[in-house]
Amino acid sequence: MKVSRRADYALRVLFTLIEQECGKPISIRELAAWNLIPKPFLEHIMLDLKAQRWVASVAGKHGGYVLAQSASEITMGQVVRHFDGVLAPIGCVSASQYEPCALESTCRFRRVFLHIRNETAKYMDSATLASVYAQPLVSTREVFDEILMSGAGI
Repeated sequence: MKVSRRADYALRVLFTLIEQECGKPISIRELAAWNLIPKPFLEHIMLDLKAQRWVASVAGKHGGYVLAQSASEITMGQVVRHFDGVLAPIGCVSASQYEPCALESTCRFRRVFLHIRNETAKYMDSATLASVYAQPLVSTREVFDEILMSGAGI
């Protein structure tokens, strides 16, 4: 599964709003700069986040964006599905954007991708923004752990 740039940027902004949660709105200019997102692109993403009622905008000189819901009420699954549509690694195991394959009835590896879809969806739907924010940051050492490196490319 690869998350789109839109979903990535939306998650960056949501976590920035959690991190800066002090009741003070954060301007779109600051959100763009802090998260290395082109401002025109971010404007569209913020409209989507606002339409989902995950963020609210505050007008005025000191206006900007704030979280509109508690971080414990928004899941990563909701955000990624909103921007990307599916969590399935291949179309023939997607429930919402199913793509038929001529080899489905004889495919031996489709079940593996079905399990990946199910486990990914379960994990993403249980991962609230608050619970994710509370976890420690991932270190480079963890990413390149020797035990996992035998599966290089993962």
